[in-house]
Formats: sequence, C-alpha cells, structure tokens
Amino acid sequence: MKLNRLALAAVMALSALAAVPAMAKDWTNVVIGTEGAYAPWNLTNSDGSLGGFEIDLMNDVCKRAALTCTFMTHDWDTMIESLNANKFDVILDALSITPDRAKVIGFTVPYAQTPAGFATLKDSSLANLPGTGTPITVTGDVAADKATVDKFRDAFKGKTIGIQAATVYAKFVYDNFKDSTIREYKTVDERDQDLKAGRIDASFDDETALGATMATAGNEDIVLTGPAIGGPVWGAGEGLGLRQSDTDLKAKFDTAIKAAIADGTVKALSEKWFKLDVTPTSN
Repeated sequence: MKLNRLALAAVMALSALAAVPAMAKDWTNVVIGTEGAYAPWNLTNSDGSLGGFEIDLMNDVCKRAALTCTFMTHDWDTMIESLNANKFDVILDALSITPDRAKVIGFTVPYAQTPAGFATLKDSSLANLPGTGTPITVTGDVAADKATVDKFRDAFKGKTIGIQAATVYAKFVYDNFKDSTIREYKTVDERDQDLKAGRIDASFDDETALGATMATAGNEDIVLTGPAIGGPVWGAGEGLGLRQSDTDLKAKFDTAIKAAIADGTVKALSEKWFKLDVTPTSN
C-alpha cells in the first residue's frame, strides 16, 4: 500500500533523530497503530470499533503469538516517525515492504500482495482505457518500465490524478506521470469526494481499496480503468512495520503470520473482505 521522494527523505531524517532504543520487553502486551480509515484493510465502524481485513487478521495472529494486542488509531503520514518514537509497537496499515522503508524500520514477512490501478468516473474520457483489467508487471525502475507504462501514460497527459500522500502509489505516479497534475490528499475519503465532484480526473491506489470505494453507496459512478499493476514496484507485499531493534517481536509475528497463511486463514479473510485471494505467493 502505502512515500514520495521528499516525504521519504523527511521520514528518514526525522526517524533517525526521533528513534529511541527499545527497552527489553517480554512482549506480553503490544500496541498496534492503524489508520482506521483505509477500508477494507482497516476501518472504523459506526460504533467506534475497528474492523476490516487487517483487524480480523491481527486478532488471529496475536492469539497465535500469545500476545495481548491493543489497537490505536493514528494519522497515516506520521506512522513511521511515531513507531520509532515508541508511541506504539507495530504499524498495521497496508504497509508495503520496500527497500527505502527498510532503511528506517523493520518488517515482518508479508501477509498480502495486491495490485494497484486507476479509478475514474464511468462517463469520463478515461473510462475503459485499453488494457483495462489486464494484469501487468512493473519493476519500479522508471527507465526499464517506460515501454510498459507508455501504453497508457499518454491518456493521463494534462489530467489531474489524486493520490494519498506518502504512499508507494504516490511515488509511482510522481515518477511516471510528470505530464499530469498530481494532487495529494491526507485521506482516501477526501480524494474520493473530489473524484465524484469532478475536481480530479482519476485516482490511483491499491485496487482492493478502490474496490471498497466503488462498493460504497453513492459511488456507483466510479469504475476501474487501465491495467492492474503488480510486481516488484510495490515491494514484497504488505507486512507489519516494527522497530528494527525488536527482532524478537518480529520472530513471534513471522511465525504466527506463516501459520495463518499455511492453514488458509489469510485466504479466507481476504476473500471475505476483498472478494479475492491476496495471499502472498512466497514467504
């Protein structure tokens, strides 16, 4: 899921300054930071409780790891700084495992792998672009990917693309769509409102998140367009973010996540929330 280059540089600098060495713990209790606003990965129910694929999965994983886990909501754009400042112990927010992020935090094994794509309004000139629904593989090397991205890049020339700030999806759009206007949003809800109002021409995000948007009442005019973009560009998949020093906690979660994958729990929960299997292909 979810750093443009400037944001990443700031995160790395702030994280290095703010990081506090973790005290040795017995890891009976763990505090998990999540956005609570990235459906269907994590969401806040009308009664204030948290739900979604990741919440269900973590309830299962924490039980397997014999941990008492407490969830707290936190803004997405300062998740990494707050983790390294010991405000919580784990990031749970569709966090893509990437080399840049691995310089400042640790990761568990991935628990999901998903493609990303564009969404627009069904009456837009961008609807039903060539290759819509077709999976493609992108490496993340702009030069190497040029021929692949060129096939649909021109369609967005002069258009306005909305992205959630500080995500791997934002970086992809900045790197590959320099002839478009790029508008950042703090939350996907703000972005989606602007898409419906016609203030932006398209949005770009994880296709599972876009699917949740389209399934929400009032969003019937939003459709996917263009290819389903997967591959190394998004890293190894989505994993839990941890402080690099907490290797013992990583080991507990790695074991529990692998067990949840092996017995089909991840598959069942992903099909419940996404209507597709997002189980990682390797671990």
